[in-house]
Amino acid sequence: MTGLRITGWGSALPDNIVTNADLASRIDTSDDWITERTGIKERRIGGTTAEHAINAGRAALDKAGVTPDQIDLIILATTTPDRQVPATASTVQQGLGLSCGAFDLNAACSGFVYGLVGALGFLKSGLDRVLVVGSETLSTIVDWEDRNTCILFADGAGAAVVERTEDDGDLLGFSMSSDGNLEYALFAERGGTLEMDGRAVFKNAVLVMEKAAHEAMEMAGVTPDDIDHVIPHQANIRIIEASCKRLGIPSDKAITVLDYTGNTSSASVPLAMVDALEAGRIHKDEMVLMVGFGAGMTSAATVLRWSADT
Repeated sequence: MTGLRITGWGSALPDNIVTNADLASRIDTSDDWITERTGIKERRIGGTTAEHAINAGRAALDKAGVTPDQIDLIILATTTPDRQVPATASTVQQGLGLSCGAFDLNAACSGFVYGLVGALGFLKSGLDRVLVVGSETLSTIVDWEDRNTCILFADGAGAAVVERTEDDGDLLGFSMSSDGNLEYALFAERGGTLEMDGRAVFKNAVLVMEKAAHEAMEMAGVTPDDIDHVIPHQANIRIIEASCKRLGIPSDKAITVLDYTGNTSSASVPLAMVDALEAGRIHKDEMVLMVGFGAGMTSAATVLRWSADT
């Protein structure tokens, strides 16, 4: 048997903080309005997708105690590559001094979870270590005059080193899906800015997160009662609370960072994971459910039995 084990993790956020009050000084909104509807108080803005990915990836390698020559592949989940060609993963590869395959993966906010599942497949094919990164600079595709979207999106990155094991490993079950009929709910044309149907996103996000989570738990052979922590996509606190309620998982088991990171798309799940690990919230042998949804509309979930010494 071949499995996957997370051995290192790291994150990166821009230094520039944009608060709700900062936005209220430019558009018709307020701190109370944003906080009540989203749970977001501030967000980080600036830098490039490659820059954040390199910083998060370097921290993950250091945590895992591995050198660049020991990484066999980098998977960069992003919706905001720095250039159309080449893949930003190649820039990250060069920045980290890696000698391996590198490619971008765009599954929107589900991207990091897609990346973990993809990494498992590559490990089963014979690779030893994969660096999975979620990195975004959503500020580059936001209309800063549109109060429905500019209050939500931000920049940052999170990364994980995953290694091959000769047992079940950490990843016990997963689900991946996409529904192109819902593309209209959240999109950006080439060269354009993000456009969102908030009601459609909310309604369908809760449903697809519930479905993905149940499928992953069924594959893993666990129930909601077995889950110690939920690491959801950090889109909106109301979506997170509604999803937990439908799953029958207490909302206090949800790990959230969106109050200070905003919605960082494919970076949001690893940012929340790293925050929880560094705070000592996740412990060895605990069961962790990662679940996300995003433009497409994509959805993905994984169930992991955490094995790393935190």
